[in-house]
Amino acid sequence: MSSSSRLPCLFSGCPLMFKSQHGRTYHVRTFHINSNVRSYPGQSQSIPESTQAPPPHGSQRIEHPHLKALPCDANGTFLPPGSQPTPRAHATPDDWTPFENKLQFLVADLLYRRVEMSATSIDLLMELWASSMDGFGTSSPFRSHQHMYATVDSSSLGGVTWRCLVAGFSESIPRSAPSWKRTDYEVWYRDPDEVVRTMLDNPDFDGQFDMRPYIELDKRGKRCWSNFMSANIAWNHCDDIALHHPDSSFGAMYCPLILGSDKTTVSVATGHVEYHPLYLSIGNPHNKVRCAHRNAVIPIAFLAIPKGDRRYDNDPEFRKFKRQLYHASISAILRTLQPGMTSPVIRRCPDGHYRRVIFDLVAFIADYPEQVMLTGIVQGWCPRCTASPSDSGRASGPRTRNLTDELIKLLDSRALWDKYGIDDDVVPFTADFPRADIHEMMSPDLLHQVIKGGFKDHLVTWVCDYLTQTYRGQANKVLDDIDLRIAAVPSFPGLRRFPHGRRFKQWTGDDSKALMKVYLPAIVGYVPDDMVTCISAFLDTCYIARRQVIDEDALKQFDTSFSKFLQLREIFRATGVRPSGFFLPRQHMLTHYHVLIQDFGAPSGLCSSITESRHITAVKKPWRRSSRFEALGQILSINQRLDKLTAMHSDFVSRGMLPAGHIPPSGVSFLPPRDDGPPTSGDDGEPADDNVLGHVVLARSRMKNYPQTLQELAAKLDETDLPALTQRFLADQLGAGPGGALASFLRITTTVHVFHSATATFFAPSDPSGIRGMRRECIRATPSWRGKGPRHDTVFVVEDDKKPGMRGLNVARIRLFFSFTYNDVKFPCALVEWFTRVGVDHVTGMWVIRPDYIRNRRNRAVIHLDAILRAAHLIPIYGSHPLPLEINSSISLDTFRGYYVNKYIDHHAHEIVF
Repeated sequence: MSSSSRLPCLFSGCPLMFKSQHGRTYHVRTFHINSNVRSYPGQSQSIPESTQAPPPHGSQRIEHPHLKALPCDANGTFLPPGSQPTPRAHATPDDWTPFENKLQFLVADLLYRRVEMSATSIDLLMELWASSMDGFGTSSPFRSHQHMYATVDSSSLGGVTWRCLVAGFSESIPRSAPSWKRTDYEVWYRDPDEVVRTMLDNPDFDGQFDMRPYIELDKRGKRCWSNFMSANIAWNHCDDIALHHPDSSFGAMYCPLILGSDKTTVSVATGHVEYHPLYLSIGNPHNKVRCAHRNAVIPIAFLAIPKGDRRYDNDPEFRKFKRQLYHASISAILRTLQPGMTSPVIRRCPDGHYRRVIFDLVAFIADYPEQVMLTGIVQGWCPRCTASPSDSGRASGPRTRNLTDELIKLLDSRALWDKYGIDDDVVPFTADFPRADIHEMMSPDLLHQVIKGGFKDHLVTWVCDYLTQTYRGQANKVLDDIDLRIAAVPSFPGLRRFPHGRRFKQWTGDDSKALMKVYLPAIVGYVPDDMVTCISAFLDTCYIARRQVIDEDALKQFDTSFSKFLQLREIFRATGVRPSGFFLPRQHMLTHYHVLIQDFGAPSGLCSSITESRHITAVKKPWRRSSRFEALGQILSINQRLDKLTAMHSDFVSRGMLPAGHIPPSGVSFLPPRDDGPPTSGDDGEPADDNVLGHVVLARSRMKNYPQTLQELAAKLDETDLPALTQRFLADQLGAGPGGALASFLRITTTVHVFHSATATFFAPSDPSGIRGMRRECIRATPSWRGKGPRHDTVFVVEDDKKPGMRGLNVARIRLFFSFTYNDVKFPCALVEWFTRVGVDHVTGMWVIRPDYIRNRRNRAVIHLDAILRAAHLIPIYGSHPLPLEINSSISLDTFRGYYVNKYIDHHAHEIVF
C-alpha cells in the first residue's frame, strides 16, 4: 500500500499513518483519547470532589424562574448571595452523644443495623466480651441488649415518634352486626411533616438534590427527562403556585411529595400475616438516591386491613367501607402537611441552608389493584383515562378530578359505573389537598405494568399456552427444551442463572428481569416468527422505558416499538391464544408512557420495585426479628431505632467523625476488584459510583504460578502463536503496522504478568456525563470458574467510532489477559478470538455473528485494553432441533456455529447494539 493511500492520525503533530480505519481507531483510543473517558471543561481526569457532576458539555439546564429556592435564615429572611449556611452541629468533633465513644456507636450500629443480631445473642456477646476484658480495667461496650436499645432510643436525631389513630363506626352498632362493623381499626402513623423535615435536613443528600424544577436540553438542543425535577409536573405545578401565590411563593423551594403503598405478606404458613405500609418520599433527591434506599423512602404509616367472614367478601357495603377507611386514613395522616401546601414553611436543606418550602402532592407509587382503590374506578378500567376495557389498545381522554366531579353531578351511579368506570362511593383523599389530582398522581410502574405484567404474566404465559395447544402431547418436551436452552446461556456479569430453566414456583421481579434478557432466542423455531418479533418489539419498548435518561429521540423510538407490538400481538388472537382480545389494564398503561415519562421523568425513579424492596427492610426483616406475637409494635420500634442509627451515622459523617462509606475519596481512581479471591458483591453488573471515568483496567492482583516470559507462558498455555501475535501488536503500537518488517525484530524480554479478569466501567450513550448511568462489570478469562470449567467472556471492541452501533464494533472472546513493559511503557493486553458480523436477524431484531476462521483456525490477535468498550453477551442460535442434554453454559461458546449479540442483557447494551 502506498503512503498516499494510508490514513493519517487525526491529532495534530502525530506523524503516524495507518492502513485501515480500525487501525487508526485503536491508535487514537490507546495514545490520544479513550472515547469511554469523559472529562469536563477545566477538569482533570480524576474523580471530582463534589458528588454532583456538572451537566455534560454542550447541554443546557433551564431552571424555574419564580421558585428559585433562595437561601434564608431560620426566620425566613432571604440572605445575601454567597452567604454561608449556619453550621448544623454545635457539638464538638469528639462528642458521640448518646454514646460514650466511637467504639460504642460502631458496635451498636454493627449489631443492630448491619448484623441484626438477636437480643439473646447480644447478651451472650457482651458477656463474653466483658469476660475477655477481666484484668484490663475495662468491660464490654454495653451491659446487655436493654442497655444498647435504651442508648439508641435516647438519641434526639431521626426516629419520628409513632402515633395511633382509631377508626370505626361512630353510631351504636348492634351485637348482631357483622364483625367488621363492630371492630375498631388502629392506624399507626408518623407525622409526615416531621418525616419530611428529617429528609430535607439530611446532609447525605447534598450534591444529589435538585432545589428547582428544570428543563434539560442536550447538546443538540433536544429535551431530556431523567430525575423527577426535570419533568413536566414539577414545572407546571410551580407555574400554578406562582400564579395563585405570587408573593408568598417567590424565591421558595418546591418540594414534591411522593407516596407509595402496597400490601405485603410476611407469613402464609402462620395465619396469612399481612401488613399495609404507606411510604413517603420527596422528588428533590435524584432517582438513584431513591432507588438506593438511602433514607429517601420512609414508612410513615401502617394502614388498617379490615377483614370479615367469607360471606362478606363481595358485600358492597363492606367493599365501600374498606375504600372509605383507606382514603380517610391517608387524609388524616397527611393533614399536618396541608398548611405548607399554600404558605411556605421554613426548613433546612441538605446543603445546610434554610429555605422557604412549599409542599405539593404529585405522585403515588402503586400496582394496579392499589390504583383501583386509590382512584375510585371499576376493576378493569384505566386509572389515567376514560378508555373502556374494550379500548385497551389506545388511550382516551384523560381522567381528572374536575371531570369526575362534573360527571357525578350529571349522572346516576349506574351510568357512572357502566359508561365511565367510576365508583361514586369513593371520595379520594386528594380532595382535601390543593392541586392534588389522584388520576394525575398515578405514576408509571415498570415492575408490575411492564416486567411482571406485560412480559411474565402476559407474553410468557401466552407462549406457553400456544405451545400447549399446538404441540399437545409433545408440549412438555418442547417446554423442557426451551428450559434447557435458557440454562445453556453463557455466563455474564450480574446475570441470574437458570439451571433448571423457568421451573420455579415463586416468581420475583428480579426473576422476571433476568428471564427477559435470555428468553427470546430460546423460543425461536418453536413459535411463529411474528410471535418472536412481537416479543422483540415489547422488549425494545421496555428497555427504552428503563433508561436512566430519555430524550426526544428515545420517546419516538418508544412510540415506534410499542405501535409495532400492538400490531403484532394480534398473532395471539389469530392462533387462538387470546380469542377474546386484550382487555389488560397493565398493558394498556403503556399507551400513556409517552406522557408519563414527560410528566414524571425516567420511570425507574418511581417504580414499585422501590417500595417492594423497602418492604424487606421496613416490614419483613423487622417481623422476623420480632416474637411474632402482636408484632406490629415491635416492627415500629425496630424501624424507629434503625432510623435513629442512620441519622446518627449521617450526623457523624457530616462532622468528619466517620468516613463517608458510599462516597469515593476525592482523587482516588476507581479500582477494579482483586482477582486473588472469590468475587465480591460489587464485581458483576453493579452501578458504579458517581463520576467514575469510563475505562477498562486489569485486576489489581496478578495471578501467580504462571511463567514470566512470553515464550514460557505460550508453552504452558499451549498458545504457540502468542509471541508472534504480541510482536505484531507491539509493532502496531509503535506505528510500524502489524505487518511491518519491524515486527519480527521486536523482542519482549521483560516480565509478563497474567490476570484472570479486568474491570470495565462505562456510561450509557443517553447519559454522556455518566452521572446517572455509569456501570461497572468484571470481564473474566479464567481456567476454572466455580468448579465448572474455564470461563472466557466476550467483549465489544471498537473498530470505527465514526460508525453507529454494531457497524463500528466487533465482538471478540478473551483468551488471556496479560501485561508487559517495553521501553518503560506498560502495555495491558488481551489475547482474543474474533467473530465476524453476519447481519441483523429480521425475526429477533438482534445482530448475528459467527466465529472467524483463517485456514481452519480461529482468527486471533493481541489488542490493547483501551480498544475494549465493555463486555458483550452472546446467546447461541439453537436452530429447530432439541438441544443435547450435555450442552451447558460453560461450553456453549465453543459449540455453536452462530450467535445472537444479546442487546437485552442490560439497557446500556440495548443503546449501543443496533
